[in-house]
Amino acid sequence: MPRDAILEKLARSVSDLDPDLAVEAAHEAREANIKPIEAIQEGLAKGMGVVSELFDEGEMFVPQILIAAEAFESAVAVLVENLSAEEANVGRGKVICHTVQGDIHDVGKNIVKTMFRANGFEVIDLGRDVPVDDVVAKAQELKVDIVTGSALMTTTMPAQRDIIQGLEEEGIRQDVKCMFGGAPVSQEWVDKIGADGFADNAADAVRVAIELVESARSEN
Repeated sequence: MPRDAILEKLARSVSDLDPDLAVEAAHEAREANIKPIEAIQEGLAKGMGVVSELFDEGEMFVPQILIAAEAFESAVAVLVENLSAEEANVGRGKVICHTVQGDIHDVGKNIVKTMFRANGFEVIDLGRDVPVDDVVAKAQELKVDIVTGSALMTTTMPAQRDIIQGLEEEGIRQDVKCMFGGAPVSQEWVDKIGADGFADNAADAVRVAIELVESARSEN
């Protein structure tokens, strides 16, 4: 099968919510010697982009997002199978995803996590209701490029500010970009607490994250 047809099949497997087709297409990509990063960015990510747009437009819902994520992750597992850790590193950067301390809502975080992975980021998912100190410690330990945190309640928004303060206290704020979101979070709030980025949907989160990583690397 031609390269373009395989990439289109990978994209379609995600947008059509078909994990079995995703695995089949991933095996075909390996047989055709398509590099994992190419298969992800030119195939799977395009399918996830369609899913994200439909979700943002209210034409697709959380259960479908989760199936699309399963298709994506199943294909990636095949694409990087038997590769060394270095070869499997097809990402743009390393990102922490979590729901902030005191907040147990994680649907939005999970969607954003999936979109990050679909666009080549290595994601460390710390879960929900994560203590600020744990976020800071992981950022330092793993030398991440970006910390993201979602707050779904106004009462938990201050944890986003506390993360920035924690990174500053550890002396690593200059090395870590911070971007935040969530229903009550706004660009004004993010600017006020000194964060680097804001997104109110999964597609924007990916766009902002890419811009932040590229900007940081151009400065170094």
